[in-house]
Amino acid sequence: MWTDTTRALHARSGLALPSDLTDAEWALLEPLLPAASQVGRPRKWPLRRVVEAILFLLRGGLPWRMLPPCFPPVSTVQRWFYLWRDNGLWLTINHVMLMMTQETEGREASPSAGVIDSQSVKTTESSGPCGYDAGKKIKGRKRHILTDTDGNLVHAIVHAADIQDRDGAPLVLAEIIRRFPWLRHVFADGGYAGDKLRDALRRIGKWTIEIIKRSDAAKGFKVLPRRWVVERTLAWLNRNRRLAKDFVIASVQLYARRIARA
Repeated sequence: MWTDTTRALHARSGLALPSDLTDAEWALLEPLLPAASQVGRPRKWPLRRVVEAILFLLRGGLPWRMLPPCFPPVSTVQRWFYLWRDNGLWLTINHVMLMMTQETEGREASPSAGVIDSQSVKTTESSGPCGYDAGKKIKGRKRHILTDTDGNLVHAIVHAADIQDRDGAPLVLAEIIRRFPWLRHVFADGGYAGDKLRDALRRIGKWTIEIIKRSDAAKGFKVLPRRWVVERTLAWLNRNRRLAKDFVIASVQLYARRIARA
């Protein structure tokens, strides 16, 4: 809850912009970014300012051309962003910071259980996967995420909204088999029930799916065990308005702030 103590803990009033990095957060990120080359022309712009420009666009949901002049040129920020996206650096940073978070909480670095869920959202006229979710009556895309049992993002993919949860889950889990070899137990809601998903998972590895259902006798809002953490993670990520392209960066930002406070 927001109390005087928590407000002071999360305050970012000492920064030029709320999306900027604190010194503690940059100290976590800097070793994970590429070091400057010993040959060739020296860097003109510090990587810290490049990362802060990316976080500014992510938080505000702004197009590239609206990057303020206080940041490096748009072409410079774009070049670094696309380079790190295409070579998988953001995924690697998210992986490393997830393990760091696990260890700061006194756990094994690799989680052994996770929680999976999806969220259908409307999309703009830009290109990309698009479909109609008949259940939610939304035309757009589906954000499919897997978290650990504390709600820390393990992996996420974006696919068309017309792909059902039981068909999208194997797409998510197949990409983490080698990176998280001990994560084999998954909590999910009723949308993942049935033999179809279990048969699909049997072809890609050994998984156990535990369905957490809402009681038929329950009335009104009720917090369900395990499932609520992934819903909270989706709420955290939704504070960033440019999730269509920068899903993993939003997770890296959360990790950096959390570990820096610890």
